[in-house]
Amino acid sequence: MTQTIVFDLGGVLIDWDPRRLYRKLLPDETAIDRFLQTVCTSEWNAQQDAGQPFAEGVAQLSGRWPEHAGLIEAYHTRWIEMIGGPMPETVAILGALRERRFPLYALTNWSTETFPLVRDQYDFLTWFAGIVVSGEEKLIKPHPSIFRLLLDRYDLTPDQTVFIDDSPANVEAARKLGIDAIPFTCASALRQALIDREILPAEG
Repeated sequence: MTQTIVFDLGGVLIDWDPRRLYRKLLPDETAIDRFLQTVCTSEWNAQQDAGQPFAEGVAQLSGRWPEHAGLIEAYHTRWIEMIGGPMPETVAILGALRERRFPLYALTNWSTETFPLVRDQYDFLTWFAGIVVSGEEKLIKPHPSIFRLLLDRYDLTPDQTVFIDDSPANVEAARKLGIDAIPFTCASALRQALIDREILPAEG
């Protein structure tokens, strides 16, 4: 039985971290944590991932936090500085799966405005037979609708689909739909999980 492998992108194959930008703009890690926990929160970022235009999100947040307007604007205009590049060990796993001719797809929470900034930068993104981007669909993980969209669009069978994501909530949502979801913590653990499933061979 040929299994289909679905990857999350940010935090699994592409290193994305807002702290990378704000280390240039704020004095220390405490200030960065405070800003990201109270102003440009993960919940706010998710609104853009779900399709809200950045201009709208920045305007709304700047109205609430006018003293941080410049820092909020930077989240959009300097977004690319949050990217650290590919995560090479995970990309190597993706390459090994490609060599073994597993069908490969991606399911990512990503703004439709910022995803094009990385899509053409990394050749490995062309290895996927399809990529579902939350901002394009106006749906977002962990809502079951985006998983169903992935399954329906590419005619995937849940119990023959392996899904890899670094978010426990997304992993749990996929499992509820009968998908074999692997929580991503590091490349070595992922490789072992795929070996345990006899998807990759044991390393000699």
